[in-house]
Amino acid sequence: MWKDFAQYIINNYSNAEKIVEVGAGKFHKVASILEESLSSSIVMTDIKPSHGKIIKDNICNPDLKIYGGSSLIYSIRPQPELMPHLILVAEKIGADLIIKPFSTDSVNSSKMKLINYKRATFYKASYK
Repeated sequence: MWKDFAQYIINNYSNAEKIVEVGAGKFHKVASILEESLSSSIVMTDIKPSHGKIIKDNICNPDLKIYGGSSLIYSIRPQPELMPHLILVAEKIGADLIIKPFSTDSVNSSKMKLINYKRATFYKASYK
């Protein structure tokens, strides 16, 4: 599933200069695949960075400079209360947003459309 999720991003954002993952935590498989496959700058953020490559940021009170110039912002299994903040940042930056929720969660936004790509299921919206 994670390879399929990453492959969707690779197929659709191969020309992106910058892609940001919000809430990277300790799971870096998707970001690693993207770094190996794209020439884009892959930026990871988290409120509690687990290593030096992750930038400390609180999506509820974001430093918009981190997200500026992004073609895509994505988040894997964010807490539901963070989803409106993700949407707000994507709107302000003018980026696409992909949210890969837990299988029991949904995204409450009329702009977010459910995408089924191979074995990956996620929500996507464009705020460009």
